Amino acid sequence: MAPLLTSPVDIGREEARRQAVQELLRSEYAKESLVDRLWRNFDQFLGDLLDQESAGAVGSLAARAALLVIVIGIVVALLLVARRTAGGRGTREGGIFGDRRLTAAEHRQAAERLAAEARWSEAVRERLRAVARDLEDRVIIDHTPGRTADELAVEAGRALPALASELTAAARVFDDVTYGEVPGTPEAYGIMRDLDERLRTARPAPAVRADAP
Repeated sequence: MAPLLTSPVDIGREEARRQAVQELLRSEYAKESLVDRLWRNFDQFLGDLLDQESAGAVGSLAARAALLVIVIGIVVALLLVARRTAGGRGTREGGIFGDRRLTAAEHRQAAERLAAEARWSEAVRERLRAVARDLEDRVIIDHTPGRTADELAVEAGRALPALASELTAAARVFDDVTYGEVPGTPEAYGIMRDLDERLRTARPAPAVRADAP
C-alpha cells in the first residue's frame, strides 16, 4: 500500500484523513473479486479447449478429456462451497457482532490488545464493533440484531452525513478482512481507530421540519 501521508508539513490533518479514506476505498480493497477472476480464467481456458477441438482428432480427444476433468472439478468445488457456506452462515447471520455481547469499551480494549500484537485483521473487526456498539448505546442507530457492516455505514451515515464516506470505507475494510482475502494493516486499523474517536464526540444533525420556512 502506498504511504498515506506525504509530509506533515505539506498537508493538514483533515487532508491527510481524506487521503487515507480514499486509499481504503481503492487499492487492494477495490480489487477484482475472486469469483470474477476465476470466471475470467475459466472462460479463457474453455476458449483454448474449443480451439483444440477444431484442431483435429488428437486435439478433439484431449479437449474432451479436459472438459470431463473440468466438469468433475466443478461438481467437487460446488460441494465444497456448499459445505463452507453452511459452516459460515452463522457468522454472517450474526452480522457485525456474531454471538458476542460486549460493551463498546470492551471491544476497544480488545482492539488495542490485538493491535499491540500486530493482529491487524482482528483488531479492525473489534474496532468497528466498538463503533457499532457505541452508536447503538447513544441511540444514534437502533439496536438491530444481525446488522451488517454495510447496513451500519448506511444508517450511521444518514444520521452523521459528515462522516458517511469514512463509515463506508470502514465497512468495506471490515468486510474485506472478515469475508475476503485482504489482510488487515496498521494503516487500516489507524483509520478505524480515528473514526471511532471522532464518532464518540459526533452528534446527529438536527432534523429539519417539513413546514420550516
